[in-house]
Amino acid sequence: MNYSRLDAKAYARANMKGIWAAALNPFRPDFSLNEEGLRANIRHWVDDLGIAGLFIAGKQGEFFSMSLDERKRNFEIAVEETGDRAGTIMSCSDQNFDTVIDLAKHAEAVGADYIVVHAPMLHFVTDPDETVYQYYKAICESVNIGIAMWSHPDSGYLMSPELCARVAELPNIVAIKYSVPRPMYTKLTEMVGDTILVSTASEEEWLDNILELGWQLYLCSSPPYLLQTANDRRMHDYTQAAFAGDAARAREISKSLDPVRKALKGTRPGGKPQAHQKFWQELLGQVGGPVRPPLLQLTEDEKAATKAAFEACGLRL
Repeated sequence: MNYSRLDAKAYARANMKGIWAAALNPFRPDFSLNEEGLRANIRHWVDDLGIAGLFIAGKQGEFFSMSLDERKRNFEIAVEETGDRAGTIMSCSDQNFDTVIDLAKHAEAVGADYIVVHAPMLHFVTDPDETVYQYYKAICESVNIGIAMWSHPDSGYLMSPELCARVAELPNIVAIKYSVPRPMYTKLTEMVGDTILVSTASEEEWLDNILELGWQLYLCSSPPYLLQTANDRRMHDYTQAAFAGDAARAREISKSLDPVRKALKGTRPGGKPQAHQKFWQELLGQVGGPVRPPLLQLTEDEKAATKAAFEACGLRL
């Protein structure tokens, strides 16, 4: 960490910018973590695609299938491979509070830039606000590192903009990945101002959020390395055009990606998002591999349909 607990918000505002991607974890045929493949992917994402930061060991990365030691190793590899070329935010989400703190302290110790913690599932709770506030407050008091909230329907509820704004006042809360309808994250953006960075995972909404809401951070999902290649960095290019104030050029570039978006989303089986994205990675020359049980692998027919759409989508290899 290059900041103190009380400086976390200002540091994030100055440094947490641009496109951050959520990493898929490559596994070997025996389901062990493919460390060499992960390192190769990270080098490609950072050096070839210009991705500004990586979200490590999240739901895209199948953290729910990984041991505590594997998750910690995941953090270490990401810090080693990114160096000072990109930022890192480590997902410490878990239903066990002690595990969250153990992972958070490990992320801090190995040199991660930030952590992200998913709002917990709360069984039988119908009024979650005070519980969720105290949850994030306890995490904040346990570590010095900057923390991003994460609200998603997977919790069984959504954090309201009012609750998020309250949590945002805690000293080392720096951002939120707010996976909610646009009116909710628009309201939160207006409420918090410069207190924290607000973002969502939708690539399709990213451009409008730069131009209309003044966002500086895409936090984050897999499109930054699935919609782009070393020779075709259109997400990077439209982002930079938008940051420079050239809205017309940004919209033109973004619209040109529609066939790629359609091919990627249109061939994805509803129950197999990670498996589909890993196969798409392999088509791009990245390291994919299988998903871990109980997730399902693609069938040969699903692979053939995905490959045909990929080859026709116009993405330049």
